[in-house]
Amino acid sequence: MAGADTKRLIVVVGPTAVGKTAMAITLAKHFKTEIISADSRQFYKEMSIGTAKPDAEELREVKHHFIDSHSIEEEYSAGDFERDALSLLETLFEKHDEVVMVGGSGLFVRAVCEGLDNLPKAPAAVRERLNDIFERKGLEPLQQKLKEVDPDYYRHADIHNPQRVIRALEVYEATGQPFSSYRVRETVERPFGIVTIGLNMERQKLYDRINLRVDKMIEKGLVNEVRSLLSYRNMPALLTVGYAEIFDFIDGKITLEEAISRIKQNSRRYAKRQITWFKKYGDTVWFDPDDWEGILSFLR
Repeated sequence: MAGADTKRLIVVVGPTAVGKTAMAITLAKHFKTEIISADSRQFYKEMSIGTAKPDAEELREVKHHFIDSHSIEEEYSAGDFERDALSLLETLFEKHDEVVMVGGSGLFVRAVCEGLDNLPKAPAAVRERLNDIFERKGLEPLQQKLKEVDPDYYRHADIHNPQRVIRALEVYEATGQPFSSYRVRETVERPFGIVTIGLNMERQKLYDRINLRVDKMIEKGLVNEVRSLLSYRNMPALLTVGYAEIFDFIDGKITLEEAISRIKQNSRRYAKRQITWFKKYGDTVWFDPDDWEGILSFLR
């Protein structure tokens, strides 16, 4: 890449509802550049309300990539994203010195910045069987199984995320090797500079923002969006906060009030895990979302 040392990927990370989209747009406008979304659920055009995608106005302000780029019928892994985002960056860096990447999906951010381990794909039958156990018996038996076959990954993984637990068990069942044994690759050097900005705020303020966002999702029609996705409910993207709880409501397992309360609680837990992940990750430098001057002087 010509003049690669002058090219820079500005990565904006942080917990859900902290204001990453607004910051990414402000940065992209300042640097007259474009945005890559590294949110593992915003790729899917059928999932909009529960993923808090940028709205039409925000999408008009700055060109975004990887929003509504795929159908929920397609599987789109972090490895696929790594390949496609790097290819896109090569094109974008021909026109821009800076590109902004934004998202709260740690694995997808890491895929682009550091490269991913070469994980094997499991047969569909294995995934279907594990999903069936999850549907009938919940997450606990799968967590127990993971603890037995791969204690190392169990200790470090987000074991409350069904998608992560099922993925690790898939790899084990398909290969006989623990998932953790595939996660040893060295960081790959990228042909551009990377600077990572973390956004965070006082915890109660963040939790208030999360609760408000969930209420707005319900107002906008989250229940109907989830109903429209019933036939895809076993797809990994739908085994996540905001969708799993509404499926339980539709199944008659819990009331709508309980579902809303659980989405708020699980979103707050997810935010805590995101903060923990990004605090351990790379050289993230943290700012309050309102500290535009601080962020700008840091980037200079």
